[in-house]
Order: sequence, then structure tokens, then C-alpha cells
Amino acid sequence: MPDSEPPRARFPRIARQLPPFTPRQWRVFWISTTAGFFENYDTALLSLALKQIQHGLGIVEAHLGAMLSAIRLGYLASLAISPLADVFGRRRLLLYTIVGYTVFTGLSALAPHQQSFTASQFLARAFSGAEATVSLVILVEEVDAAVRGWAVGLQGAFSISGYGLAAMVFALIGVFPFGWRGLYALALLPLGLIIPLRRILPESKRFEREPEAGARPESVMQLLGALFETSPGRLMTVLAVAFLNAAGMSAAGFFVPKYLQEAHQWSPGQVSSLYVFGGAIGIFGNIVAGRASDRFGRRTMGTFFMLSAAALALWLYGTRSNAVISLWVVWLFCDQAATTILNIYAGELFPTSYRAAAASARLVAGTVGGALGLLLEALLYGFAGSHWVAIRYLMLFPFAASTVMYALFPETSGCELEQIAPEA
Repeated sequence: MPDSEPPRARFPRIARQLPPFTPRQWRVFWISTTAGFFENYDTALLSLALKQIQHGLGIVEAHLGAMLSAIRLGYLASLAISPLADVFGRRRLLLYTIVGYTVFTGLSALAPHQQSFTASQFLARAFSGAEATVSLVILVEEVDAAVRGWAVGLQGAFSISGYGLAAMVFALIGVFPFGWRGLYALALLPLGLIIPLRRILPESKRFEREPEAGARPESVMQLLGALFETSPGRLMTVLAVAFLNAAGMSAAGFFVPKYLQEAHQWSPGQVSSLYVFGGAIGIFGNIVAGRASDRFGRRTMGTFFMLSAAALALWLYGTRSNAVISLWVVWLFCDQAATTILNIYAGELFPTSYRAAAASARLVAGTVGGALGLLLEALLYGFAGSHWVAIRYLMLFPFAASTVMYALFPETSGCELEQIAPEA
């Protein structure tokens, strides 16, 4: 038998699986992805170490839900930060949000009581939400039209691996210096990147081509008002789809561990194993969605993945067999894919002058939709007497979201941003 292909011959084939970026585009990609990686680390750490945080700060059980809700609302405050990237530039605001996020996450490690921890985490969410928005915008504006979806999908997949880092370090919480506080202190590492980032992170070329700052709106309210005046139809449809999809999928994702333990009698260890190993497969939905949307169209693939995720959630919460394992993995894959395409749309459908404001508004719409979806689940539980039945009712929302996307979203794959959304 002939020898297998030598490594040097295989390498070009592997390399061809990466986007054909220029050195400048790779630099922007890795910097924007690193920002999202640490944001996901912080988000996962709160969930993983919640028991230890609760014990360390003396938080009573009755106050836990209110604390978590208050922290989540920090994403709404990002609407006061992200749009400033349309005034001062993507580069400057990304650096500021990295500093803000790391400082307030670091302060979480020093929090002496529940109130200070909640305030630090609220502000950390505000800056991390803005950081994620600006990272998306600068990447969308820098990469070529033919691989824009692929780039955003790769960014999402690498960023979400921050959850994996959090899971690994959480396993060491018993031996790590200062326990959960030491794990939060690790989030200060990005501060060491600020000085080199100031030297190597370029400003978006598209932003630089726009009018000087004096000709732009100078406040967040002016930006949001101008955005609504310029693109009211597109803005409302994007916000509607983000809101409706999150209203159903937030509850569907949140209750999976409880469902597996109560309806399927799984142990916590079994749930953890599914999340680690199955989740590693599911996050590839980001990459597949990005590449597929470049080739077959954003609207078609976005609608397909959103419908599939809703159908799989219906099936998932209705089965009592071991098929629940494969159903969850494929559901996560489709949900990640649909989210990726919606993120791409939020970066493409609006002019450069208001792109960061629009992406931030989409994040806020999803946050509000997810919160109200969880509230509605509680109301439906009182009617249906079952969380699982209540969640299946909520799938009407993502079904409606996919209908709006297919009927009202334009096709954008392969188009330059100036073709999709020219300046007024």
C-alpha cells in the first residue's frame, strides 16, 4: 500500500479550510474573537460557580433569582455604550469596553457582599455586551463579502469556547487560590493586552471613509433616532425576529438541565457530560451556518435553522427516551446556527453610520425577549401544570420569527455592505 499523504502535503488542504483572509483581516479576526472569548468565560463562570458564590457572600435562597435577573439586565445598559462606536470609532470603543469589562469583572472577585457583587456584574455585562457588539461590527466591516458569514460563524465558535475554559478552571475551584474569587480574577488577563492592542488593532476602513465625527450624531439618543428614521422597516423586522426567537429559545435552553434530571432521572454528572461533549459538537452550528449562508443564502438558511430549532425543541420536551441526547445536540447546533445568521443580518442590514447602534438594539431586543419568555413560561406553567408543556407552547414564537425572516428579510449573501445598506 502506498504511504499516507505526508504532513507537508496535507497542510495546504487543511489551510484551505480557513477563510482566505489578509494579514490585516486575520489580526482583526483574532482580536475581536479574543474579546468574545473572555466575555463567554465570565458568563459561564457565574452559572458554574453560583453555589460557591452564594455561600461565600451569604446570599439567601429567596434573593438568588432577583440577583441573577438584575445581573442579566446589565445587557440592556450596553445600549448606552455600543452606539458610541458610530461616533468615536470601532477601534477606540472596543479597547474601552475591554477595559471596562475586565475591571468590573475583577471587582467581582473583591466584592464583600451581595450588593457589590451584583453591581460589579451588572456593569461587567453592560461592557461585555457592548464589547460583543463592536467585535461583530468591526469584523463584518473588514472581511470580504464572499466569506462574511463564514467569518462571523468562526468568530462565534471560537468565542463560545470561553465556556470550555470556565468549565476546566471550575474543576480546580477547590484548589485554586481564593476559590471562586480567584477564578474571577483570571478575567483581568485581557488588561495586559490593551497596550499591544492599541498598536496593532486597526480602525475599520469603512468607518474611516465616513464623514468626520462632527457630521455624525453626537449622542446615543441622536444615533438611535437617526437609525429609526433611516431604516424603520428593517430595524423593526430585525428587532421583532430577535425578540420572538429569544422569547421561545431562552426558556427552552434554560430548563434543559432541570428537564433531564426530573423527567429522565439523570444525575448532575450525566448532565455535565452532555454539556461538555455534546456541546462541543453543537457549537459547530456557528461555522456551518456561516458557510452555508454564504453559499445558499442568509434568508433560506436562517429560516431553515430557526424552524428546525423550534421543531427539535418541541420533540425534545416531549420525548422520554434516550433520543433526548441526540435531540439536544442537534437542537443546540440549529439554535447556534440561527443565532449566527441573525447576528450577521444585524451587521449587514444597516448603514455604516448606524451599524453599531443597530447591532446593539438587536442584542437588547433578544435580552428583553428572553426575559419575557421566561416570565411567560411561569404563567403558562400555572395553566398547564408542567414546565415541559409550557415550553412547547412557547415554540410558537420562534415559528413566528422564522416566518417574519423569510417573508421580510432581504437576501444579502455575497453583497458588499454598501449595496445592502447605502448611506442616506
